[in-house]
Amino acid sequence: MFGFSRLSAEGKVGVATGVVFFSILISRTVLSERVDVGTRASLFRVQFVLFVNSLLLLGSLYIWKRVVTRLCGARHLEPASTWTHRCWRAAVLLFLALAHCSYLSMFYLVDTEPHWLSMLSFSCLGMYVILLFLLVLFGCASRVLQMFSKGSAVTVSDSSRQTVLALMMTALLAMYGLFNAAQPPRVVEVEVPLEKLPTSMDGLKLVLLSDIHLGPTVGRSQLHRIVTMVNQLEPDVVVIVGDLTDSQVTRLRTAAEPLGLLKPRLGSYFATGNHEYYTADVDSWFEFLRSKGIEPLHNSNARVSRPGQTQDWICLAGIDDLEASILRYPGHGMDVQKALSDCSEKYPIVLLAHQPHAAKQALQQRPDINLVLSGHTHAGQFFPLTILAFLVNPYFCGLYSISEHTSIYVTPGTVYYGIPMRIGSHAEITQITLKSA
Repeated sequence: MFGFSRLSAEGKVGVATGVVFFSILISRTVLSERVDVGTRASLFRVQFVLFVNSLLLLGSLYIWKRVVTRLCGARHLEPASTWTHRCWRAAVLLFLALAHCSYLSMFYLVDTEPHWLSMLSFSCLGMYVILLFLLVLFGCASRVLQMFSKGSAVTVSDSSRQTVLALMMTALLAMYGLFNAAQPPRVVEVEVPLEKLPTSMDGLKLVLLSDIHLGPTVGRSQLHRIVTMVNQLEPDVVVIVGDLTDSQVTRLRTAAEPLGLLKPRLGSYFATGNHEYYTADVDSWFEFLRSKGIEPLHNSNARVSRPGQTQDWICLAGIDDLEASILRYPGHGMDVQKALSDCSEKYPIVLLAHQPHAAKQALQQRPDINLVLSGHTHAGQFFPLTILAFLVNPYFCGLYSISEHTSIYVTPGTVYYGIPMRIGSHAEITQITLKSA
């Protein structure tokens, strides 16, 4: 206790962050089978908010020192200057508070359309991430330059100029990111050669959606725009590869209604993502999707064929997301063999697997899969998160040729998650045309 009291503010927050992270590990292992899935999901969401805010607090302390303490650190200030600095402190404090409150909107502000406070707080969170990255980057650059300039110290004025530059760049990047994310998703056309594709199925148009994230910053209007764009493509098949939603059906039923307007010729299909399991409402979502004509592929498959050509088909399979097993969600868990149990070696196999890691594992178990469709990465969504997304995923974005007869396509996502920004990436509706190899 005495040692803890001597820790700096950053040290205390670091310890608190470690405690929260350790509690997440405990709840996912020791407690996971002792409480019901709804309680586990609620506990996970609370822990997640605490963990995120602990990390944010570390960054907030750093931002405050650079943006407030150093910029307003003069001791002998004129009255007008003092008043300006007080206003600046209040503005920075409000900005940080909004960033910290962003994930609380997942609990209280989910409705048919995004609430203005959700949009504001998540926008602040995006700016927070950009600003923190730039401040750390400039700070590291200064240290490197100091090392190569014979130890000459960085002056207060130099540090202030760096901070002002970081603030200006953050404002410009944030405005671009908000504008970019508000645009309709791009329609990207991809041709994929498929071994064993029957002649009657040549040219099959499959539209891929993923990572729509209905929730605090994505609502009915955006979903309706997506559905309209998909119908204009006149697809044969529509597939949604996970992370459709960030909340329960009871809160998003009206927002999700446009899904019933999808009009593919041969059917719509859905496979779960990790965020479906965070809602603890997967079965209710399955029921809702079926009522809208969308078939969930829950470690299962469907034969897709053209009318009058039932002897020619492709096996379209879907697996549960990896997070189902981690959360020990009852009756769910990735099972590739079960998902492909009715697939014939004579016909091509297309697998829906939300996470690229799941795609990689599936191909290790069944190398005969011809095409895997994934999402999850958002192509990083916005810089600097792009770096992390690229490093932690085996496949990042786009079409990958794994072997002569196997390909993986990873979509950057159809909307965005939480933060309404895209920098260095674009939302995408993917039209995949299957061609005979």
